[in-house]
Amino acid sequence: MALSLALALTAFAGCSSTSASASTPSAASGSTAGSAGTAASGELNLYTWEGMFPQEVLDAFTAETGIKVNYSSFDTDETMLAKLETAKGGDYDVVIADDYIIETAIAEGLVMELDKSKIANIGNVNPVYQGQFFDPEDAYTVPYGAGVQTIVYNPDLVDIEINGYEDLWDAALESSLGITSNFRVMNGMALKIAGESYNTEDVAAIEAAGAKLLELAPNIRLIKDDNLQDDLISGEISAGVMYTSQVTMACLANPDLKVVYPSEGIGFGIMAQFVPVNAPNPDAAHAFIDYILRPEVSKQCFEYIGYYCTNQAADALIEDAYQSFLTLPEDFSADNMEMIQNISAEAMEAHTKVWTEFRTACGQ
Repeated sequence: MALSLALALTAFAGCSSTSASASTPSAASGSTAGSAGTAASGELNLYTWEGMFPQEVLDAFTAETGIKVNYSSFDTDETMLAKLETAKGGDYDVVIADDYIIETAIAEGLVMELDKSKIANIGNVNPVYQGQFFDPEDAYTVPYGAGVQTIVYNPDLVDIEINGYEDLWDAALESSLGITSNFRVMNGMALKIAGESYNTEDVAAIEAAGAKLLELAPNIRLIKDDNLQDDLISGEISAGVMYTSQVTMACLANPDLKVVYPSEGIGFGIMAQFVPVNAPNPDAAHAFIDYILRPEVSKQCFEYIGYYCTNQAADALIEDAYQSFLTLPEDFSADNMEMIQNISAEAMEAHTKVWTEFRTACGQ
C-alpha cells in the first residue's frame, strides 16, 4: 500500500499493488449507519492505485446503496493529476492519492470542499492525521491510510543491531540491503543523519547528503518499489527500507523480523480521499467516504491494504495479528516525525542529480 513529496513516485505512504490480507470478513452494515443508506443510486467513479479496497467492501456498498462502483487505477500521483487537470476536475467522484499531490490539486482549484453534513462518520478520523500541510483546515480531504519510513531486518542474517539509518552504512551489510526507489525518501536518510530536514532548500546540504549516500552503494543489493518484502522473506536481502504495507506483509510471513523506527527521525506520509470539483456524482462520493469511515468497514480496508489505520474508532476492532502493524506506536509524536513536502525546482534538481549518481554507483 499499501505514509508525501514532490516527485514522480509515492512516498512514505507510497502504494503497492499487493495487499496485506488476501481474504477479509464480509462487510458489516455498521452500527453507525451514516448517509450511505440514503444516497441516491447511480454510479461512483473511483480513481486510485490498484488494490486499495477489498472487493467485498465495494460489493457491500453497492448492495446497500444501489451505487455501482467503477474502479480505475493510476500508477503514479502525477498521472492522476494530469488526468484530473485534463478533465478540469471532472470524470471522477472519489480520488485517493498522496498528500503532496493533493496540495497541488487543491491549489489548482481541482478539489471540492466537502459537505461534512453528509459525512456522519467524520468524527471517527484520528486527529493525528488531520490538520496537515496539504489541507490544514481539513476542508477538502479525509485520510485513508498512512505510512512511515521503516527499516526491517532479519536478525538471523545480520550480525549487528540496527537502530537507525546510520547503521545501514555498516560494512557488515555489504551487498545485502534492499531499498525503495523513492529518491526523496532515500536521499532523506542521509539528510536525517546530518540533522537536516527532508525538505531543506539548501542545495549544498543536499549535495553533502549525496556524498554520504554514495558511501552506502557497496551495501545495496536491490533498489525497487514492488514487492521488496518478498526479497526479505526469501533471504535475497537481509535488511530493507520499506513502505509500511511491505513491512506488514514481511512480518506476517516471518514474525522474527525486527522492525526499526530510525533514531534520526521518522518519515511520515498520508493518503487521503477527496472529491474533484466537477465530480459527476458528488452525493455518491460523500456516501462512499462516509461508508468507508464506518469502524467495521475501515477494519476490513486496513487489514487488507496494510497501512496505518486513520480511523480511531476502528483501532480496537483490528485483529491482534495486525495491531502492531496498523496502529501507530504510542511513543510516536510530532517531535520525531516529519512529512516530505513540495520543494523548489532547484532543490529537486539537486535531489535528482544525487539520486542518479547513487544508482549508477550501485549498478542499478
